[in-house]
Amino acid sequence: MLLEKIGNAVLEGDDDVVCELVEKALAEGTKPLDVLEQGLVPGMDEVGKLFKTGEMFVPEVLMAANAMQAGNDILKPLMVGETREMKGKIIIGTVKGDLHDIGKKIVGMMLEGAGYEVIDLGIDVTPERFLGALDETQADCVGMSAMLTTTMTVMDEVAAAIKADPKYADVKIMIGGAPVTADFGEKIGAKFSYDAASAVDLANELMA
Repeated sequence: MLLEKIGNAVLEGDDDVVCELVEKALAEGTKPLDVLEQGLVPGMDEVGKLFKTGEMFVPEVLMAANAMQAGNDILKPLMVGETREMKGKIIIGTVKGDLHDIGKKIVGMMLEGAGYEVIDLGIDVTPERFLGALDETQADCVGMSAMLTTTMTVMDEVAAAIKADPKYADVKIMIGGAPVTADFGEKIGAKFSYDAASAVDLANELMA
């Protein structure tokens, strides 16, 4: 089946094949939303499972994420009027002073694949930008990444600002990155995930 082949091509991280099969599926009359939900998303789901069990590694996950993105780029302009049921809205970003992007990017792609609307603020994100984006988007959750111990204080700052303002009472906070720990998360009032696959599990738990 063509949609299954699209999922397999995502799993293999083959951008060209994904794009070719997506175009073919559309030409055959498959709805863009069906191509996404029955082709690209199951492929990325499988990537998440294999990453979790140690059968896939970061470079392969990144290739799969890029392949899914390539297919998604074809579908997005065609999905006007087709609404995908979203589980929630999540802002993600690497905190101020930190320029690491790969882990955060994988988390974003996996969350998108799992059915969340993701607003990626990029790298070197200030507390003001996190809070401004929260006001602009009315997101359900803020996800912060730090790969340097020295930048973890920014997570504390953002979490404290969210906790202090009643209008953010329902906003969940997720954190991750090499030096970050569950203990640190507990201390600042945030939930910790150790990798991209567990970030999806955590988001599902928080948004349930």
